[in-house]
Amino acid sequence: MGMDFSTLRTLISRYCAGEENCVDTRTVYIGHKEPPPGAEAFIQQRFPDNRIVSSKYTFWNFIPKNMFEQFRRVANFYFLIIFLVQLIIDTPTSPVTSGLPLFFVIIVTAIKQGYEDWLRHKADKAVNQCLVQVVQHGKVSRKHSRKLTVGDVVYVKEDESFPCDLILLSSSRDDGTCYVTTASLDGESSHKTYHAVQETKAYKTEEEVNCIHATIDCEQPQPDLYKFRGNINIYMGNEPVSRSLASQNLLLRGATLKNTEYIYGVAIYTGMETKMALNYQSKSQKRSAVEKSMNAYLVVYLCILISKAVINTALKYVWQADPNRDEPWYNGKTESERQRHVLIRAFTDFLAFMVLFNYIIPVSMYVTVEMQKFLGSYFIMWDDEMFDEELGERAVVNTSDLNEELGQVEYVFTDKTGTLTENNMEFIECCVDGNVYVPDIICNGQVMPGAAGIDMIDTSPGPEAREREELFFRALCLCHTVQVKEEETVDGIKHGIHQGKSSSFYISSSPDEVALVEGMKRLGFTYLRLKDGQMEILNREDEIERFELLEVLTFDSVRRRMSVIVRSSTGELYLFCKGADSSIFPRVVSGKMEQIKARVERNAVEGLRTLCVAYRRLSPEQYEQVCHLLTRAKLEFQDQDKLVAEAYDLIERDLILLGATAVEDRLQEKAADTIESLHKAGMKVWVLTGDKMETAAATCYASKLFRRSTQILELTTKRTEEQSLHDVLFELSRTVLRHYGSMPRDASSGLSSEYIDYGLIIDGATLSAVMRPSQEDSNSGNYKEIFLEICRNCSAVLCCRMAPLQKAQIVKMIKSSKEHPITLAIGDGANDVSMILEAHVGIGIMGKEGRQAVRNSDYAIPKFKHLKKMLLVHGHYYYIRISELVQYFFYKNVCFIFPQFLYQFFCGFSQQPLYDTAYLTLYNISFTSLPILLYSLMEQHINMDILKKEPTLYRDIAKNSLLTWPIFIYWTVLGVYDAIVMFFGAYFLFDNTTFTSNGQMFGNWTFGTLVFTVLVFTVTFKLALDTHYWTWINHFVIWGSLVFFVVFSLLWGGIIWPFLNYQRMYYVFMQMLSSGPAWLSIILLITASLLPDVVKKVFWRALWPTTTERIQSADKLYKGQLSEFTPLAALHPPPRAGDHQRGSGTQRNPQRSDTPNKKVMFTRWQRAPDYRTFTPLLRFTDGSRLSRPGNASSGAGPETSV
Repeated sequence: MGMDFSTLRTLISRYCAGEENCVDTRTVYIGHKEPPPGAEAFIQQRFPDNRIVSSKYTFWNFIPKNMFEQFRRVANFYFLIIFLVQLIIDTPTSPVTSGLPLFFVIIVTAIKQGYEDWLRHKADKAVNQCLVQVVQHGKVSRKHSRKLTVGDVVYVKEDESFPCDLILLSSSRDDGTCYVTTASLDGESSHKTYHAVQETKAYKTEEEVNCIHATIDCEQPQPDLYKFRGNINIYMGNEPVSRSLASQNLLLRGATLKNTEYIYGVAIYTGMETKMALNYQSKSQKRSAVEKSMNAYLVVYLCILISKAVINTALKYVWQADPNRDEPWYNGKTESERQRHVLIRAFTDFLAFMVLFNYIIPVSMYVTVEMQKFLGSYFIMWDDEMFDEELGERAVVNTSDLNEELGQVEYVFTDKTGTLTENNMEFIECCVDGNVYVPDIICNGQVMPGAAGIDMIDTSPGPEAREREELFFRALCLCHTVQVKEEETVDGIKHGIHQGKSSSFYISSSPDEVALVEGMKRLGFTYLRLKDGQMEILNREDEIERFELLEVLTFDSVRRRMSVIVRSSTGELYLFCKGADSSIFPRVVSGKMEQIKARVERNAVEGLRTLCVAYRRLSPEQYEQVCHLLTRAKLEFQDQDKLVAEAYDLIERDLILLGATAVEDRLQEKAADTIESLHKAGMKVWVLTGDKMETAAATCYASKLFRRSTQILELTTKRTEEQSLHDVLFELSRTVLRHYGSMPRDASSGLSSEYIDYGLIIDGATLSAVMRPSQEDSNSGNYKEIFLEICRNCSAVLCCRMAPLQKAQIVKMIKSSKEHPITLAIGDGANDVSMILEAHVGIGIMGKEGRQAVRNSDYAIPKFKHLKKMLLVHGHYYYIRISELVQYFFYKNVCFIFPQFLYQFFCGFSQQPLYDTAYLTLYNISFTSLPILLYSLMEQHINMDILKKEPTLYRDIAKNSLLTWPIFIYWTVLGVYDAIVMFFGAYFLFDNTTFTSNGQMFGNWTFGTLVFTVLVFTVTFKLALDTHYWTWINHFVIWGSLVFFVVFSLLWGGIIWPFLNYQRMYYVFMQMLSSGPAWLSIILLITASLLPDVVKKVFWRALWPTTTERIQSADKLYKGQLSEFTPLAALHPPPRAGDHQRGSGTQRNPQRSDTPNKKVMFTRWQRAPDYRTFTPLLRFTDGSRLSRPGNASSGAGPETSV
């Protein structure tokens, strides 16, 4: 019984709520086999199946869940209440006027969201139904992916993705290794090596694998991609053999098997517990800042509405307190009304007034906004400049709810690999003893064309120099972990080592290594293969040299170098070492340090990735000592990493410097120009990548995220090991605040020479410490605030070694900071999905790493360069248009309803409508809706080319500047003023006046029609005055809507309609137009209503013009041909005739001697007396080589070359 109770306790602890708090580990039985007798008790744990769920709704919860989300919107809930009130009590207007538009919006939105979720269900089903090969009873069988369970042994072939998280048991390779690409997880498309444990790697067939009798104890699922701890217990005899497991044994779901025929692995994490799924964010409804402003304005107008209803209800009972002013004799109250309590009557009257005035908050605004967003999104998809011919793809809009948010972005979070870069490394040059070698330029001692300005050497040096040169080439051919694959193609791309002879190509965990080995091939030394521990090289004389590979001292981010120990065919022992200059130079005892260091610095300035190469000859005794050190370190289980690092440190000393290399990670076309434009527009750009710090930093320099003058602040594991996190944070905080205490933060984004430009580099491990400090650190509470303060004062931030969920945490941290900035995340891989979902706006790039990012994004673009137009042009236009739409809708409804409120003072508060029912219904639907809808689709207040060339204009609309409370109050006051002018103007002009020849006076419907006519013309002319971009469609819709109103009024009042019980508008409109004073009154009242707004605009433009208004004035002056290089400062005051001769309209490029008027368009290099444009530092994607800094052209084109 004791055993039963212990088993019961274990089961309870594992299956009760909070299991992961109780149980830190899980036990996996390989092949679901029970452990042998005498081992621990067999307790089969319950784990989720392998089903992936990314959808939001199910068939059963769609209607209640969707309705709940829709009625959380204040407007929808409000209109539902009004509709119910109209159904319950007798109100002045029909329930159809509120119910029909509301249900239309609800149904359309539900259909749209249901369709989007159906697509997600469809994608999930495709993933969950795919077939997976599983070993069962010694045979390979197939089952659906969703039916895979923890403990199943899975068989995976080359180029297949892993269906769940697996522990590698064996592979087709004799050494038990396999090669994997994790591009969809961490963005790295290079090949990584994974290992099987020694005891299981020999099992090569399904029968042999089926015989494995083992259990795995490992940690519960957690999202960190780079951490895993566990043990495998293999029962081979009396005593089980236990081996430790780490991240190099774990194959992650979503990764792809490469260069390995097949592998066997056991499932340990399945379904939503895989590391990939744990790094996914749930898809939540995103709402734009404009929508939040609309809701805030709605609350204000709701308060105005309630106050109007309360005032009218109170005044009604004050009015009726006099018995002579109670209900007139011919409209006597019914007995039932007299019997009701006064509070009930007052409440009913209050609701009636609410319905009467409820048009101040029109549901048609929400319908118009939805239509504007939906139709406006097609302009992005139709944009030919955002079409990529190489991919044959256009921009895609997955959700149109966030169009205007593109114009409000303050932080841009971008992935690196495949987003900023093409992930294509190219060998540029190497330097040996101060002499530079450039592949394909030196040929038989001749310098080929295109090599001007680059230091060259004679290719026939002396014997000693020749020996060192060849030793350098051999070092690069040997010091790497490159593999050779004998295949015709991979991913549709052919890779050949010997052109025309072989179809082999190189693969490696580092694309830099492949570039270096391929560079050596172009310089005459070809790495052939590693076979039976022998590395083979083909030298310049076509002779094969063999070196025995003895040890590999692998690369790590702390040492920042790697080494190999080899034995030549003559028996000489060499240690070849390559790494970052900062890690090699301190260990060098001889070599031409100064010349090589100068070349490294020069290449680093150009944004090239540099490595230094050194070597050391070893005696047999020294090699024995090295072997002893390494063997002892690797046998230790406790502090193994620390002991190995100490051993490497002792071995890699007393080196002789050979030379350095330069490799380029080619940027995407116009990536640097795009980032520069975003900086000028006032946005802060952060790079979040899973890549190594050195790689990412080089890309940041190349893309101009960091500049030569940028002072880099490091918050990395290496630094926090030397100092405590507390000290490092406070030191960095003092550094930035010392300078920013006396400098404005937005000083031209760091382009001014007086401005100290700070850039921050942080890695994933340190970020985790900042976000979740350790318990023992008593000062941990304000780490996040200090970190945020440092980041806010840096023009750019690089976060490297980021897990996907950490990317989302970074975005969330910035979103929730006290400024609440609008964030945008852009990436191309599945590892970017979390931050794309977390950011206010998520953009996917149609890259090489699958379509997960595109499917989960709000928008998708073919290339990073298209982000510039999407934000600076489309985002700008969308925000301008919708902000005018929102303010205009509230304005025209104040104009519409406030006369109705004033009219109650003249009709005994009897809830008598001022306007006819047809006018009440059609005002927002027909008479005034189409002009503002078309304006919100087509308005271009500034030419598109100017927006692209002047990114600083984006700052004018930042922080929701056109929907602030002062502007909202101005529009509301303007609406109240217009309403007062319309109502009292009509009232006083026609007071006690006869209008017809027979002396007949106008009645209340004529008065209301006159006010309504002035109203429709005033609000339409107001929109016409605000329109800058006129087309024939604008003219047709604006003037056509006025004609429609007149024609409708003539028909509505000129014909006896048989379906109407009574026709109170019969002949009213015609009678009004037959009067001359009515025409004069309409013209006078329209003029009086519009005049103050026109006068205000004229004076404001003359005295306090905004940058946008200056640009508009200049563009009109130059007839739409505003030059690319017209500085903003020169746009006001406008140039007088004769000041500038434009000639043929051409514009010369600024020369080096010119003094620019605008520093954000130019930069001044340090220690240079003149201004100059940015020098193209890298190369175009077509491979053309650009000039070096010493030979840079002084001219500047319209785009910054990349």
